[in-house]
Amino acid sequence: MVIMPYRYAGTWVFDDSGAGLVREPFVSGMPELIDGLVAGIPGATNGFRLTFSARPFPGYQERLVWLRGDSVGNYYKLDGTDKQGWLCPAMFHYFKTAPKDIYVKADPK
Repeated sequence: MVIMPYRYAGTWVFDDSGAGLVREPFVSGMPELIDGLVAGIPGATNGFRLTFSARPFPGYQERLVWLRGDSVGNYYKLDGTDKQGWLCPAMFHYFKTAPKDIYVKADPK
């Protein structure tokens, strides 16, 4: 799956017309995780391609490991670090249930 996040109003957001999402924000630790992921991509704040899957794929950069759910979202940890972030219920537009792992890769647009 692929989305195209960009910076807006101080955080990372994305649009997905097929899912009815407009400027859907990443919050609670996820912006910092994305900052690290795109550190080597010039102009990433204007948009980049984020590929993600519940299964490993060739060239993935990072793995997010499920920690726990709460009443609406799920917490993930960046594998090999103590960095954590929360994914809101918008993730269920892409996954039926919270996956144990989410593999990600960031590329320029």
